[in-house]
Amino acid sequence: MTDHTQLAATIADQGGVVMLIGAPDTGKSTLAREILRQSIAKGKVAALVDADVAQSTVGPPGCVGLKWLRTSDDLTEISKADALRFVGSTNPSRLVLQMVLATAALVEQARATADLVLIDTTGAVSGVVGQTLKYHKVETCHPELVVGLQRGAELEPIIGMLQRFFSVDVTTADVHPELIPLSPDVRSEARVQQLKLALSDPLEAWRIRPTVFAPTLPTGLDLDRLAGMVVGVQDGVGACLGLGVLDYTDGVLRVLTNHGEGMQGLRLGSMRVDLSTFETKPVNLRELMFGLAL
Repeated sequence: MTDHTQLAATIADQGGVVMLIGAPDTGKSTLAREILRQSIAKGKVAALVDADVAQSTVGPPGCVGLKWLRTSDDLTEISKADALRFVGSTNPSRLVLQMVLATAALVEQARATADLVLIDTTGAVSGVVGQTLKYHKVETCHPELVVGLQRGAELEPIIGMLQRFFSVDVTTADVHPELIPLSPDVRSEARVQQLKLALSDPLEAWRIRPTVFAPTLPTGLDLDRLAGMVVGVQDGVGACLGLGVLDYTDGVLRVLTNHGEGMQGLRLGSMRVDLSTFETKPVNLRELMFGLAL
């Protein structure tokens, strides 16, 4: 079994762009923190690109987040994103393009300054979705090293694929023996708390026009169908300022958000949130807009 502390030290020394892959509960985020801690201790500038949209470490669920880490204080406040890209779902199965583009944009932003850019990824590692996500993330982010954490041989198909199609170095390590898996209930509650933080009161209500959305709303859409939809509040130059929730009351469409200043447009997500419980439900945008199933 590979010593995780030594592995982290080696990665911190080498720097560059490093991608972590592994199924849920394999310790990617724990290893990431150790790598970042050692990088900071060596006086290096590190950047974490958190692309795990379901169990976010940086920023809210449904977004890819970037965090700059220069001091131990930055590690303590790792949840506060320095930059965001909106994906709009905690399930990447139908949003592969959005996931890949969001991750690549933040890696490119970080690469220009950081000694180490660490990419934490979702636990999707099997089947078409898992392999497609990892393939295109390597293709667009150009990591020098991919580190896979696994309990058995579950990553072998992805590892074989990456080695076949790319020149990237790939190393694997066993899951740390002291790692305690999280139950689905604990994971769900963590997402609820992260969304609650991202959409905390007092939310301001901003009146908006139906023309501010991407994708564009179809003519004649019943705007009441948008109530509760999660949106990304965009700044006009591609970045996401934070999350918002749509409200349609008394014939007026509004977005409830803490990020109205600088808002230039809204990106529709693929989930609806209940602001009383902060629980979410997936939404098929095509069905929402046109009454069609995929």
